[in-house]
Amino acid sequence: MTAPTPHPTQPPTQPRPPKLAFLTVPLLISLFTQCLSLLMTPFMGNDLNATLAEYGKLTGTTLPPLPPQTVQAVLWISLILTMALILWLYNTRRALLEGKHWGRVSAIVIAVFSLLLFPFGTLLGIVMLIGAFDREVVNYTRRK
Repeated sequence: MTAPTPHPTQPPTQPRPPKLAFLTVPLLISLFTQCLSLLMTPFMGNDLNATLAEYGKLTGTTLPPLPPQTVQAVLWISLILTMALILWLYNTRRALLEGKHWGRVSAIVIAVFSLLLFPFGTLLGIVMLIGAFDREVVNYTRRK
């Protein structure tokens, strides 16, 4: 007797609502920009010290450059956090396309955080919130 084969996730039986794109497209844009950020993270080491020096000029203080170990730690933490954000965005978008309720809740959380990223994140967050509270989208994601 063979073990049952796992079934792939069944696609929703009802068609996707048009305003679901108000959620999935901003998530895709955010996913793309975070992937670019991930690719650029290893090259940001010199920018950290340049930013610190510029801050020192603005405040009238002299700040020493960061030691290489600190720069490396900051870059690794940034890399790990960006990878976690990419996974969150990807899984949220996938869950929305499959009609899962937790995907809509996660998209609302992402939209609220996006409101803080003026000006483009604010625009994406508003569009996402409009889509998240659309009646058809709510019904579409209520099933699972």
